[in-house]
Amino acid sequence: MQRICFILQVRPERLAEYKERHRNVWPEMRDALSKTGWHNYSLFLRDDGLLIGYVETPDFDAARRGMEALAVNAQWQKEMQPFFAAPRGRPDENMLPLEEIFHLE
Repeated sequence: MQRICFILQVRPERLAEYKERHRNVWPEMRDALSKTGWHNYSLFLRDDGLLIGYVETPDFDAARRGMEALAVNAQWQKEMQPFFAAPRGRPDENMLPLEEIFHLE
């Protein structure tokens, strides 16, 4: 199982709405994430907009490809894009994994 951590930057003026959107993630989106291999997926948000994501998956590249193929993900990414500072493409395309340098089992 791969443990993946990534960072993104949410626009500070959009934090409240971004949090609200994630309190109400569409059931279809939740189902799609689970079915494509996203497990123990969490997002953490600092008050300056720094977003840290964590996910466990057998294969991160396959999990990303699985989501990219789904219409529900395309719609979610389209709606989320304005929340991010200087987005380069869709937000999910900017989920670049950080190097794991320590893990206590």
